[in-house]
Amino acid sequence: MLEGGCHCGAVRYQVSGTPAHNALCHCTDCRRSAGAPLVGWALFAADDITVRRGEPRIYASSENGRRHFCPACGTGLFYTNETIFPGMIDIQSATLDDPDALGPPSAQIQVAERIGWMADAHALPAFERYPEF
Repeated sequence: MLEGGCHCGAVRYQVSGTPAHNALCHCTDCRRSAGAPLVGWALFAADDITVRRGEPRIYASSENGRRHFCPACGTGLFYTNETIFPGMIDIQSATLDDPDALGPPSAQIQVAERIGWMADAHALPAFERYPEF
């Protein structure tokens, strides 16, 4: 059983089972929704997820896509699309209390829309904490 939630704690969820995929998405829709260069997703059967506290608000981000987010702090939590993933729900993997429990993502998707500099992001200098520039 994995647990997760939004930034402010108003929405909390639990998930069991094994994800159908664990991927990093580079599509423009995900990037703009999250305000981030990519978004991690883990796809589970909808029956494997239980919202334990709060109620996410739902935004129709495309004809069939629905983004679920915390109405208090705005954290994106879930994505559903009954046309592409019937009976499934994608969890933004970084909202899990322990994202490492899923293991590493197995793929990068929608790289046709990836920000150009993200292709070499792994080569940037890395710092344990905010560096002094």
